[in-house]
Amino acid sequence: YGVVGIAVAKVIGGENAVMSDISEQALALTNANLELNGLNGVEVIKSNGLKEIQDKDFTLILSNPPYHTDFSVAKDFIEGGYKKIALGGRMIMVTKRLTWYRNKLTAVFGGVKVFESDGYYVFVAEKRRRTERRQEKKKQGLSKKLKRKYGGKQGKGK
Repeated sequence: YGVVGIAVAKVIGGENAVMSDISEQALALTNANLELNGLNGVEVIKSNGLKEIQDKDFTLILSNPPYHTDFSVAKDFIEGGYKKIALGGRMIMVTKRLTWYRNKLTAVFGGVKVFESDGYYVFVAEKRRRTERRQEKKKQGLSKKLKRKYGGKQGKGK
């Protein structure tokens, strides 16, 4: 019903916010809540994830994906979101599951910060240049697979 988007739109201005949902009922409630909060200019779009959203220069994408579905919805949202975020932009997601989201966001964005609060996990991923991602990986050392293969001997040339 738009509570997160409305809170953000109050800070950044309605003309800078885009909100979406696949549910007609959620969209109706969002529009009613926008009116109750006196927010104008917010673009509200019926969309399955980000599929119907044309913009490709977002600086921030916020999501609280559905928990009762398989990971296909979140997978599409993360991969689609990466394509729609400007360089330096961030995706922030709140979920009740840790491992899958951490792995997927790391695979797509090259890294993710995770915070835990009251049984929820907040993921913050930033879109960086590929060279920055490679430099970050070098700092982290060998991957788990290579550590197993080489016994954790980094820089030994084996």
